[in-house]
Amino acid sequence: MGYISIQINKAKGAADTGASDHIERKTTPKNADPTRTHLNRELVEFPDGVADRTEAISHRIRTAGIKRKITPDQVRAIRIVLSGTHEDMIRVQDEDRLNEWCDDNLQWLHRTFGKENTVSAVLHMDEYTPHIHATVVPIVTGERRKAKKKQAEGKRTYRKKANAVRLCADDLLTREKLVAYHDSYAKAMAKYGLQRGIRGSEARHTTTAQYYRDLKRKTGVLEANVQQLQTEQRQAERQLDEVRKEIKSEKLEAAKTEAKMALVAKVGSLLGSNKLKEEREGLQQRISVLEKQNEELIQHIKTMEREHREERTKFNEYMDKIQRYFPYVEKLLPLIDFCRNTLKFSERVIQELCKLKKVRLKGDFYSPEFNRKFRDENAAFSFEEDKSRKGHYHICVNDIPLVQWFRQKANEWRNGLGITPTKQDKGAENIGCTQKSIPKVNKNIGR
Repeated sequence: MGYISIQINKAKGAADTGASDHIERKTTPKNADPTRTHLNRELVEFPDGVADRTEAISHRIRTAGIKRKITPDQVRAIRIVLSGTHEDMIRVQDEDRLNEWCDDNLQWLHRTFGKENTVSAVLHMDEYTPHIHATVVPIVTGERRKAKKKQAEGKRTYRKKANAVRLCADDLLTREKLVAYHDSYAKAMAKYGLQRGIRGSEARHTTTAQYYRDLKRKTGVLEANVQQLQTEQRQAERQLDEVRKEIKSEKLEAAKTEAKMALVAKVGSLLGSNKLKEEREGLQQRISVLEKQNEELIQHIKTMEREHREERTKFNEYMDKIQRYFPYVEKLLPLIDFCRNTLKFSERVIQELCKLKKVRLKGDFYSPEFNRKFRDENAAFSFEEDKSRKGHYHICVNDIPLVQWFRQKANEWRNGLGITPTKQDKGAENIGCTQKSIPKVNKNIGR
């Protein structure tokens, strides 16, 4: 009996184009097989005039009859990934039930979130495990949860229309509803031998940064083990060579002894002792011991080679997980190092930044370019995607690049001292501190 796999997360912003590029394969991820991309397919038919997932999200919001203004940071779509264990999904595919599985998933999405709200569902067949990327626009009706709570507490002073159409992801992603989604999805997937995970499990979500740190630590241990095995293998091979040389030498000595014995065989009775016979037997015993050691060393090397392959396989699996589930984490690592080592941010602050949230801080912040600290009482730090280079990130303060912010601070400091900015300083300020204009600072901060 296998287990279902269902992941639900919110997508803020106007377009969610980054997810659309991945889902619709406008960009090819490292863990996808380009020779199988043609097997991917869209399971939801778009309305007339709508060409892709991004337009489908906007079209649903535009035609839903929403009266209230939608804020820029409001959640416009919910991303849902539907699948099972790799073994179970391959079994469903081998049983020629994949189309039936897709239809049941689509029916579950329609029952749970509404057919009109399910604007896209793409089957991916070019990754390790077949899965569906579904997109739901959180259009709801009825009274807001917060309004009900205020009314229950006696704090409500007026009443809005109860059946107004609203865009509200929070109403769909309550703790109770998330549990209900898992229950109903498991019921729909039971016919395929898939069941729900353990209810009430104490397992907790790990942040992306913490997961990657743990993964990096484990891979470091694996690399150390691999290096140790390689060292031991080289030592064993050297010992094997020495034993082989010793066996060859001992065999040569035995041959010499045999020649001596043949030479004196005719006069052996005149020697009056068994000295040559004893020497020959001793050499034979020594050869037997060395040959046994040779066999043991060969077995030891084979064992180490097997362990080396196993450790390397584990290492490759960890790296595959990183590239598959966290493709953007690699781009954040230089930013994390700069925040930790140069800006001296705490782990809690870095974890919040890795969630792509804004963090407001006050204090003295060190600039490598000016080799001094600048004071700010309310600086909003964030990791933002570089608009000029898709998939790359840089550090921003108050929605401007960190380097440009430092230069503004430097100009304020100079003005306070009555120092006139140089032409080079003015030129840098007019340029806007782009990536190409300051390679030295860009190297320290990361892309």
